[in-house]
Amino acid sequence: MQVEQCVLLRFYVHENHRLRGKLLWEWLLGCAKDLGVMGGSAFRAMAGFGAHGVLHEDRFFELQGSLTVQVEFVVTETDARQLIHLVAQEKVRAVYTTTPVTFGVIGTDA
Repeated sequence: MQVEQCVLLRFYVHENHRLRGKLLWEWLLGCAKDLGVMGGSAFRAMAGFGAHGVLHEDRFFELQGSLTVQVEFVVTETDARQLIHLVAQEKVRAVYTTTPVTFGVIGTDA
């Protein structure tokens, strides 16, 4: 079993935010893939609120498109810095977090 020290990089973006003709979460996944990141995932929020304290829920039609998508990657610190730098270059508003994690794969089929 191989274990590596990595970081969990999470971006929080609005689901309808676009960049270069793509949804921002799709653009992030594509950039990570182009950098050689082994994988990434995007998750759509059911409900939440941000710094302005406004509650957004999936069930309200008026708020459709205003929920958050969480895009996350388990990457090296170098890859995390590269992805953050790419977003910063585009002058895109995106909240992100990094958390140290241990990454491992169990099983011979993995």
